[in-house]
Amino acid sequence: MKRDGFNPLDMSKVKTYPLSKRKSKVSIKDICAPPAAGMTLNDYFDRLPNILAARDLRDAVSAVADAVRGKKTVILAIGAHVIKVGLGPLIVDLMERGIVSLVALNGAGIIHDFEMAYIGHTSESVEDVIGGGEFGMADETSKMLNAAAVDGAKGGLGLGEAVGKMIEDEKLSHKDISITAAGIRTGVPVTVHVAIGTDIIHMHPGASGEAIGKSSMEDFRRFTAAVATLKKGVYFNVGSAVLLPEVFLKALTLARNLGHDVDDFTAINMDFMKQYRPETNVVGRPTSKSGRGISLTGHHEIMLPLLFGGVMDALKG
Repeated sequence: MKRDGFNPLDMSKVKTYPLSKRKSKVSIKDICAPPAAGMTLNDYFDRLPNILAARDLRDAVSAVADAVRGKKTVILAIGAHVIKVGLGPLIVDLMERGIVSLVALNGAGIIHDFEMAYIGHTSESVEDVIGGGEFGMADETSKMLNAAAVDGAKGGLGLGEAVGKMIEDEKLSHKDISITAAGIRTGVPVTVHVAIGTDIIHMHPGASGEAIGKSSMEDFRRFTAAVATLKKGVYFNVGSAVLLPEVFLKALTLARNLGHDVDDFTAINMDFMKQYRPETNVVGRPTSKSGRGISLTGHHEIMLPLLFGGVMDALKG
């Protein structure tokens, strides 16, 4: 069937309205002011655009500073990569300053924390050693951490406390940069949340599933007690894509089930990319009825010092 051609529309009848009446997403009030030499971090943050991630970063700094001033709970849950990129001393400093109320690690966290304290280096090249079955077979790491788990379980300690106590008792050379040891010195709890089979120390004969499970379960209950006090506080998930977001969601559910008012807090996820579980179980679901969820995407070794530098600057004012 042959169609006739379409006649062009008559554009003279297009309806318009004044630009002044249109709602816009960006205003001159929101744009940046260039940085200046010698400015403080707070001045720098004030000059950032009040738009998207820059606004989220400033809001995150303000949320933490307000929580610290108000003596509210600030929980920092970190994946092991945070330690691997050299941020252990920053975390220790935050504990010593009383900025964070609790630090939560996954099982790999104690491995890198211990190795840095013991010998001053960590993180093997898996590609170079996995072919010969040598991956994860460092002797001291497995023996000392597994022994700490067994001793801790016998003494009713959480796994983080047990490892920190071992590092302190053994007077390891670099214990001053150990997060778990800082927990012993400062009294800031460090909890460790383990999935059996995920960590290199589980491959060794000294590994006790009973001890690891018991001490990690103790830490889950301590972690939940801290989550129960999060109202008006701040929760960070930094670099954990699966394990710690799942632990947080269960702890939050348990705290609310037991009657604690855990609403109106700020949940902040920081990682190289946005991923399902952190976005859903940290940023989205927990703050869906009250509070605020913030996602900050970028490298830990840049973003975390930048954010907490802003917090320290804000607390000086």
